[in-house]
Amino acid sequence: MNIIKIILLNLLIFSFSYASDFQELSSKLSDKSFKVKEQVLDELIVNFKEEEKLEILLQNMLLGNLYYKNETNEIFISNNSAFKGLFTDELLETEDNLSKVKINNKLRSVIKSSLAKINLFSKNVDKRVKAAKNILANLELEDKELLQEAIKSEKKESVKELLEESLANIEAKYSTGEEQLIAVEKLGSFLSSKSLETLNSLKDSSDEKLKIAANKSLKSIESSKSFYSFLETAFFGLSMGSVLLLAAIGLAITFGVMKVINMAHGELIMIGAYTTYTIQQLMPNLIEYSIIIAIPAAFIVSGLVGILIERLVIRHLYGRPLETLLATFGVSLVLQQIVRTIYSPLNQEVKTPSWMSGALEVNQALSLTYNRLYIVVFALMVFFAILYVMKKTSLGLKVRAVSQNRPIARAMGIKSSFIDAATFGIGSGIAGVAGVALSQLTNVGPNLGQAYIVDSFMVVVFGGVGNLWGTLIAAFTLGEINKFIEPLAGAVLAKVLILVFIILFIQKRPRGLFPQKGRDAQD
Repeated sequence: MNIIKIILLNLLIFSFSYASDFQELSSKLSDKSFKVKEQVLDELIVNFKEEEKLEILLQNMLLGNLYYKNETNEIFISNNSAFKGLFTDELLETEDNLSKVKINNKLRSVIKSSLAKINLFSKNVDKRVKAAKNILANLELEDKELLQEAIKSEKKESVKELLEESLANIEAKYSTGEEQLIAVEKLGSFLSSKSLETLNSLKDSSDEKLKIAANKSLKSIESSKSFYSFLETAFFGLSMGSVLLLAAIGLAITFGVMKVINMAHGELIMIGAYTTYTIQQLMPNLIEYSIIIAIPAAFIVSGLVGILIERLVIRHLYGRPLETLLATFGVSLVLQQIVRTIYSPLNQEVKTPSWMSGALEVNQALSLTYNRLYIVVFALMVFFAILYVMKKTSLGLKVRAVSQNRPIARAMGIKSSFIDAATFGIGSGIAGVAGVALSQLTNVGPNLGQAYIVDSFMVVVFGGVGNLWGTLIAAFTLGEINKFIEPLAGAVLAKVLILVFIILFIQKRPRGLFPQKGRDAQD
């Protein structure tokens, strides 16, 4: 026990002396001589580079926010109108007894270099990445030795790649002969705008070898960028397809089983989006969990509204598709007006949780946004959940029986009116879930659903009425086609071309990619 006490006491004494040495050395920055200040900075970097407060001191010194007390040389930091001690909790409201730590251009350069060194050799990976990116953005010849030292000690591959790119850029810009040529060739494997900028400055060089190497590297980068641009467009098409899938699954079920053209389907999507917004307003401190809570809430709210529409309107109009179309269009207008009355006609913003913010950076030419990635995964989860319900449960069996042969299903004792209500409720609930997903991609407004109703019908018709696999393939196909045509023809013309494609396709295959089976399919 005595040995442990002695060790702890020694550690305490060491930590105290370490802190007091750092504080004492920092106070020497009050010296009027810039040369003395430079020496002090060098000592601080050598002896205290792992000290957290050193970075704070250097950053504030660079910004001109570092002060010292005239009597004691104690260091203070300017924070708005107040001044707080770096090593104490003392707070001063005026600078009457304080003087600013002045710096010149040489000291600025030393401080910047010191900050880069501290961050490049930090134990924190994020700090090292940030420092490496900062050096790449502000290339200077003086950074060459620092980069070479950092590359030797760096274990993380992503950080090492940034450091190597920075070094290659410096050597390509400032070196000569063989070293410059090797650096130019290396730049062909990097994709940042800084590497492109360096190569563009060398592509018309008077040195023929250097000129050929620079142009070869530029072609390599352009080829890689084209490939990653293709992948990015494909990802956006996948993202759009997942939204179309969510919007169309419910319609595929109701249209396939009940033969009802539901023009209010877009408004059920809108109700799901407004449910998400309402939950965030009711739970402002739980934004991180609001989307997870909103998924079942939107399903229930939109599902109940759907059942209400089916019971009050649609069940009186079975077998009269044109009247059903007009009635549901009228319902859609009513729902829009109700939302305008409750929430106002203006668009509302739904906040994105932090875990859905940002992007997955594959490399400097390709990054995939987390919100779209989550929506793609979520759409597939919903699809397979509905597929399971339709194929493996009693309810699904009854739904398929009614959709394939309604009279025989009724003769077998299946309550078709209950199946119709349940089917419409499930389809409407899924539309509400689609609204939750859309709230993360766009603002929520009364006209939100109108943008997706036509696309949803196109997906259902193209895939085959009532066929879930057809809906999946059709949604992703139309999403990809749309995103690849958009850059060439524009958003509006792309929609027109897809519509023309669907019309021509239906002329050849009126029942879509995967036609429905059963006696009802012949009607």
